[in-house]
Amino acid sequence: MFNIDGQIERLDMLSGQDLTFEDDTKMKIVAGSKKEKMQTSFGFFQRSRNAIMGAADAVRRVAVKGGFGDDNRRTEALIITTDGMIWTGCANGSLVQWDGNGNRLQHFQYQPVAVQCLCTFGLQIWVGYASGIVQVLDLEGNLLGGWVAHSSQVIKMAVGGGCVFTLANHGSIRGWNVMSPGPLDGILRSELAGKEFLYTRIENLKILAGTWNVAQGRASQDSLVSWLGSAAGDVGIVVVGLQEVEMGAGVLAMSAAKETVGLEGSSAGQWWLDMIGKTLDEGSTFERAGSRQLAGLLIAMWVRNNLKGHVGDVDAAAVPCGFGRAIGNKGAVGLRIRVYDRVMCFINCHFAAHLEAVNRRNADFDHVYRTMTFVRPSNFFNAATAGTSSAVQILGGANVMGGHSPEGIPELSEADMVIFLGDFNYRLDGISYDEARDFVSQRSFDWLREKDQLRTEMGVGKVFQGMREAVIRFPPTYKFEKHQPGLAGYDSGEKKRIPAWCDRVLYRDSRSAHVSECCLDCPVVSLISQYDACMDVTDSDHKPVRCIFSVDIARVDESVRRQEFGDIMKSNEEIRYIIDELSKIPETIVSTNNIILPNQDTTILRITNKCGENDALFEIICEGQSIIDENGQASDHHPRGSYGFPQWLEVTPAAGIIKPGHIAEVSIHLEDFPTLEVFLDGVPQNSWCEDTRDKEAILVVKVRGTCNTNETRNHRIRVRHCCSSQTAQLDPGPNGSDQVQGNLLHRADYQHLSSSYDVVSHLRNLRSP
Repeated sequence: MFNIDGQIERLDMLSGQDLTFEDDTKMKIVAGSKKEKMQTSFGFFQRSRNAIMGAADAVRRVAVKGGFGDDNRRTEALIITTDGMIWTGCANGSLVQWDGNGNRLQHFQYQPVAVQCLCTFGLQIWVGYASGIVQVLDLEGNLLGGWVAHSSQVIKMAVGGGCVFTLANHGSIRGWNVMSPGPLDGILRSELAGKEFLYTRIENLKILAGTWNVAQGRASQDSLVSWLGSAAGDVGIVVVGLQEVEMGAGVLAMSAAKETVGLEGSSAGQWWLDMIGKTLDEGSTFERAGSRQLAGLLIAMWVRNNLKGHVGDVDAAAVPCGFGRAIGNKGAVGLRIRVYDRVMCFINCHFAAHLEAVNRRNADFDHVYRTMTFVRPSNFFNAATAGTSSAVQILGGANVMGGHSPEGIPELSEADMVIFLGDFNYRLDGISYDEARDFVSQRSFDWLREKDQLRTEMGVGKVFQGMREAVIRFPPTYKFEKHQPGLAGYDSGEKKRIPAWCDRVLYRDSRSAHVSECCLDCPVVSLISQYDACMDVTDSDHKPVRCIFSVDIARVDESVRRQEFGDIMKSNEEIRYIIDELSKIPETIVSTNNIILPNQDTTILRITNKCGENDALFEIICEGQSIIDENGQASDHHPRGSYGFPQWLEVTPAAGIIKPGHIAEVSIHLEDFPTLEVFLDGVPQNSWCEDTRDKEAILVVKVRGTCNTNETRNHRIRVRHCCSSQTAQLDPGPNGSDQVQGNLLHRADYQHLSSSYDVVSHLRNLRSP
């Protein structure tokens, strides 16, 4: 077993319970006529295999240990909704509903990433996630809609001006209409779709994708120029995938150890990055956008300087397919980027070798495709691009995502374009070495393609489903003798491996059977302008392959679409009518505006929603508190702002929802505080002692509609705490309530209401003043 520094710590003999040998390693055993040679090779094989399996076991142990150590249930956000429920958001993306007594009621999980913030308004709950996604729920926890609000985590949300504003970690602020999701979205989507041609822009981009199995060697500068430099003249993005950058048991063990502690790359990999960067004039013409190495696999991407402003959100991923799906002697590394707000994935693969291992190659692809996971959630990119063709991105409601991707849906399937490149290792079936050489020398590639395993497996839907490849017009790229030019360089040794197209580039774009033109519904359409192999390069037993894509990308001109959106909002009569109706404040009345509470007494305040169609939302706050002097006049007024109610007053519930035609009952209760006063130098020292003078609090009942964030209808209520034996009389002013706003029941003086006082029949005959 190798330690993290690559030094041998322990050598173990193979046990009878070990797994069978991997075919790749088995073929490394050099067959010899002498028994000593076989024993030496087998001994080396034992040590190598033990080292690799030990590293794989270390990977699994550390992964399991790390999984148990993560506290993914911690609470990240908390809010109280209008109906009095408490909602918490957790680091694992779950949402939990609690009642006021702390009892857990319901649990929901719509995203696999951390909840960063919560916000509530009206009958909705807004959730901001670390992925930049915002979702809207009703008060029962049902998902109403979701969309990508930002390209980084949403850290704060606030309501105002008819919008819910979201703040991203990078400083971006956006506003989303509180009426969405709702009836406006369908109308806006239809109207904007009719003007799609006004704000759609088609961008053309050339992508150079190159793959090369370098067989643990290093290339000359001339070879790199022939492969990449000569083809990168007008290319915007260059993606390079290398296989077998370095191999061997020690390298694989160290690679597994580095992956375990989160480290990547190697000196050999860095050499290739530097040399390719030099070939592409990195720094002046191109800039490296990202890279990822897993053992011998390396993928890297360079972006032309004039395109950098349209490229972002680069993510990397790796999937080992070797021993126990834990070692990177086989597997894939990937990069994912956003270009003109469209998502592209590039995957560099190295699958199982040998002619007969077709099923294992298919299984390797299936494992990579299903399990490759990038740093950001896949639906972050998918929603960010899919929503650009409708009102979703503006209103935040029509682009409904039912949480994260459905269970079992691979992330790669959600990209607008996917390019697979690498040494797939598919061979030619049913043909001898001499026959293959003859057909290659005659350039009879059409007949050879009929023998291609990959073509056959794709034809029956067993691998690379839904992907395409350009017509192969170059000789098989494997296997050659190093530094031997021409087709005569094919393997002429003892094994005489049959030439094969191991090194390939396959792709999938947005096109379907019904849509072929580039548009917002089919945003990425690609054509292949060049697909060939550099047969003059002799630094490896494989030839490097390159493919140049000409890609049309449909994007939204946001400035034009915002202008069209504004015009629709102003000119569409149906939209204006809906906004006016949803913004109305329901008509409400309260049972009294003057209340006197002797010690330990309770009064029921009734709020009636006279509207027959819309819910009314109410919130009760304390505007201030005064002391009542001997003449019954209020003095020494102290505003309370948002600091809640006085100690002596309890209001339950202080907020709620009133259905059309219904009445909400609010308990106004006088708390029982000790009245014994302890003075020291004339100053009360007991924090629990209560001032025995009469007090008056001004309560404000704020009533709003479910979609109106700007206006409220306010009812002011004066609540007096009378400590004296006689109830003081309050002069309500010449009109009975000179400070009252909205629809109130005007009183000549206070009415004392017991908890059993019933005013329902009386309220039915009242009319709003």
